[in-house]
Amino acid sequence: MYNHTNLNAIPAMPEVERVAACYQPIVALDTRRIVGYEVLGRERIGENYQTLGPFFADSRVDVNDQLRIDRLVREDALAKLAQTPEPTKLFINLRPSWMYKMYHETGELLTLRLLDKYRIDPTRIVVEVTEEAFRGSMKALREVIDVYRKYGCQIAIDDVGSGFSNADRIAQIGPSLLKVDIHLMKKSAVHAGYLGVLRSFSTLAEQIGASLLIEGIETKQELQRAIEIGARYVQGFLFSRAEPDFRVSGDFSDLIEEELEEHRNKLVSAQQYWRGQANRLVRLVSGMPGMPFQSPQAADEYIEQMLPGLRDNCVRVYLCRDNGIQISSNFFRADKGVWSKQTDYRGANWSWRPYFISNLLILEGRSEAIVSCTYTDLDTQRRMRTLTAHIGEGCVLFIDMIDTEDAQMAII
Repeated sequence: MYNHTNLNAIPAMPEVERVAACYQPIVALDTRRIVGYEVLGRERIGENYQTLGPFFADSRVDVNDQLRIDRLVREDALAKLAQTPEPTKLFINLRPSWMYKMYHETGELLTLRLLDKYRIDPTRIVVEVTEEAFRGSMKALREVIDVYRKYGCQIAIDDVGSGFSNADRIAQIGPSLLKVDIHLMKKSAVHAGYLGVLRSFSTLAEQIGASLLIEGIETKQELQRAIEIGARYVQGFLFSRAEPDFRVSGDFSDLIEEELEEHRNKLVSAQQYWRGQANRLVRLVSGMPGMPFQSPQAADEYIEQMLPGLRDNCVRVYLCRDNGIQISSNFFRADKGVWSKQTDYRGANWSWRPYFISNLLILEGRSEAIVSCTYTDLDTQRRMRTLTAHIGEGCVLFIDMIDTEDAQMAII
């Protein structure tokens, strides 16, 4: 139906009697079971199902035609759900303009009418507010969304990170679920920084009391990335394409458990590696002569004595007082392994960093080093961890180290 020879042709209106709902499973990592399905519009072509994506996505298609077909898809899906005794959820895509138009023209919402018609528990429905260049009043849209919420439906925001789903609108809508396409950042990324952006969505979800769903997962490597990011739910071709029937809820339990086990093993290996690095730093510091650090020169001299004993993945070393004031220069190792001294950092105050005070409290009265979480370094854009250790005289030593799989495989 949509294999047009003219790629610029407006998608044809699908045959009404061939319109059907198909379902792509959404899997929960905690239970390792299918928790629900995203409803996707399809047209039956013989034994196959053709996506209605081009029909819904093309702005040249009359919106009333889109609404008519969408309503058929929704009713098909809800009628099926009503016959399903398992506590399966349906994720229903709704454009902001559609729900806004329906409510303000009729005072009703079709989905809620259908829930009453088929006697479906509203808690089984997740309304996905899809990406769209909505130009109406956000206050009025929030009022419509609140009708769904008060009825008992969950609210999700789809395509987080794209145009419609900016931080301001996320805050106003207050969803219980954020949905992110794992390929979204890949398309626009020029370096590995997109992983940090994806991780930030996990933090955002946590801060607003929502769960994170990563969709678009096609490989086990992407599933591992979703787990690392902090997803609670996952979706994609790795599990299944959209199908006309629901699956057994435990169909992907073995796959999820296998990948969670691999993730756990990686975390244990990383923790063992970094614990070894921390212990090695303590041994190195304990073997060095104490110094009064009355001047920046004395602090620099202390670090210079330490440099030959540091591993190749150590790239930055500096000393601060426990009030956050840096007393030494930065000693930075370039790609060729040569250390340079950057005196401009003397006197910098790092107490504003969120982890500074908490790290000092952890170290208080303890003769050990601690290791930060992985972060992207501002200067080098490399993935790093920081080792922190008290060295006496009210001074704290910081060593920034490259965090790579190669580094973690090094001999401790």
